[in-house]
Amino acid sequence: MRVLIADKFEESGIARLRAIGCDVMSKLGLKDEALAREVAASTPDVLVVRSTKVPEAVLSAGALKLVVRAGAGYNTIDVAAASRRGIYVSNCPGKNSIAVAELAFGLLLSLDRRIPENVSALRESKWSKSEYSKARGLFGRTLGLIGVGQIGREMVVRARAFGMPVVAWSRSLTPERAEELGVSYAASAVDVARRADAVSVHVALNLQTRGLLGSEFFAAMRTGAYFVNTARAEVVDEAALLAAVREKGVRAGLDVYADEPAGGAGEYGGAVGKEAGVYGTHHIGASTEQAQEAIAAETVRIIQTFKESGNVPNAVNLAQATPATCALMVRHLDKPGVLAKVLDVISAAHINVQEMENIVFEGAVAAVARINLESAPDEAVMERVRGASAEILEVSLIGLA
Repeated sequence: MRVLIADKFEESGIARLRAIGCDVMSKLGLKDEALAREVAASTPDVLVVRSTKVPEAVLSAGALKLVVRAGAGYNTIDVAAASRRGIYVSNCPGKNSIAVAELAFGLLLSLDRRIPENVSALRESKWSKSEYSKARGLFGRTLGLIGVGQIGREMVVRARAFGMPVVAWSRSLTPERAEELGVSYAASAVDVARRADAVSVHVALNLQTRGLLGSEFFAAMRTGAYFVNTARAEVVDEAALLAAVREKGVRAGLDVYADEPAGGAGEYGGAVGKEAGVYGTHHIGASTEQAQEAIAAETVRIIQTFKESGNVPNAVNLAQATPATCALMVRHLDKPGVLAKVLDVISAAHINVQEMENIVFEGAVAAVARINLESAPDEAVMERVRGASAEILEVSLIGLA
């Protein structure tokens, strides 16, 4: 199996991929047309990326079977185009949760104690103890969480250690689940903004979360509150955030930005990065040795599973539901050609197969095939299926809800 790695990737991961028999090519810095040309020329089965964008032109350039995002988010990959071409897209969720939570709390502490200004003043030979002694302190302050996935739950653990009560909202959070997590339930993101002294964002980017935190959210935030975003820039209306910083004294710690440069170096001229009330890091949330080793190991696991079984762990673009209305159950002897004859009958009846699996029993004498169909065959077709082969033992039909 040929694997093209288009971004920085741990050497330990490359070594493990080669150990399982993969032909690994590492071509860093390729973007857009250059990446598409490389995919066409080297014809990899698997493409591994971190920040590199994977548009349709790349997906259609060669014979890709799988794209692995060596990280959690996958908004840089044209998932819809991959789905149209039958290319799996997989990611590594949860492997960077601790790293991102650590950075989020680092930003929160920096906002409260004004650590960057302390450092800057000392480097300019200035001593300003009276100025930088004006911190609120985090103990007893309410931390608001937007999103309580794996990273959000890591934030709860750290908030508890700092003596911070937590109020949280996510689309899937219920009052019962909030009680289990030991947090207060909020009915909306705006409700979190009203009740929290500091807010940290930990939601994935999708159609429902794009622009989630806008002017209404920031209008509800308390004057002088802290806002931390280590998730995705597109979740936040940057103009509304800037207005809150300038007009309400909100202080922000950001690791992600609209139109940030792709890759490890470049020019960034966004206004938010220059704002006095904003501390920024360079999209480094997942960039710890621990997180990268864990992500590399998970990437190898995904590729090895695909290589050895055809299954793809963590696939993000499989249909949650298909148009199938019924399942044709065929109990049969495990002999060559039995299912081919069944499928010939279904095809002749112009019925579309949505999914199918064949389960073989111990001893490999008999098996049961489950064939999910878009429309139900009539009795005449069922009879033709039963008579398609002498090795067919029983045929039945199950309606799908």
